[in-house]
Amino acid sequence: MSLLQANFFLRDDVVQIAKELIGKELIHVLPDGTELSGIICETEAYRAPEDKASHAFGMKRTQRTETMFMQGGCAYIYLCYGIHELFNIVTNSEGIPHAVLIRGIVPKKGLEQQLTNRKASSYKRGLMIGPGKVTKALSITRELDGASILENSIQIHEGIAIAENLLQSGPRIGIEYAQEWKEMPWRFWV
Repeated sequence: MSLLQANFFLRDDVVQIAKELIGKELIHVLPDGTELSGIICETEAYRAPEDKASHAFGMKRTQRTETMFMQGGCAYIYLCYGIHELFNIVTNSEGIPHAVLIRGIVPKKGLEQQLTNRKASSYKRGLMIGPGKVTKALSITRELDGASILENSIQIHEGIAIAENLLQSGPRIGIEYAQEWKEMPWRFWV
């Protein structure tokens, strides 16, 4: 499978990118060379500055959001609720804070390690659906925040083709505060 190139992430339509990431393979190569991977099956798009659900709404720059302003093709990983580390892919040109949250995967490589990471004895549907579950399964931590996914231990490769009729879309989850933006159908799943 081939590594997705920079031009995939540098486009200006983050919603289209979120949709096209469904079926791609997310790979994390651990320091010992072990590969953990999964087929992306759920994403959400965030498009600042106007998107009230985005951490960078109104071009808000903080220590946490600074990564969102980097050039597309890097990892934006942050702590949610003081518990979960969530993995996003920054898109678009430098200075335009767009990102895609990876919400779910179907495990592919390194299933046993992923099960250990999730403290599970067997794989069940939904075990890796939820952005905190994805990072736990793939051993992705905030240490990789800002890392290029084009030349680092986290990579996105071509995966499997998803038939258009299987692709679903709807409102994003957990953003009740975002007023009218909470209804945007920018979550995609199979």
